Amino acid sequence: MTEPESIEYKGKEVFKVCGCKITVETDSEGKKHFEAECLSKEARDELASIFEQEAILRVNPKVVLEDIPPAAAAPVIES
Repeated sequence: MTEPESIEYKGKEVFKVCGCKITVETDSEGKKHFEAECLSKEARDELASIFEQEAILRVNPKVVLEDIPPAAAAPVIES
């Protein structure tokens, strides 16, 4: 299985996995959640079964930040 590619589309983060297009949506209270549109019931069921399993979330800033240029230092304002 290849890694899902993520893009920004119409101000929303979108990625594809298991035959489903997943978007990160924000509700009226500012809470984020996933919404998926799948090509078939089988794809939907496969995605649902993956979400039902234990999630493994790792923090590895080197991997995440490799493609992001370092932020410029904020100017110091003396008072």
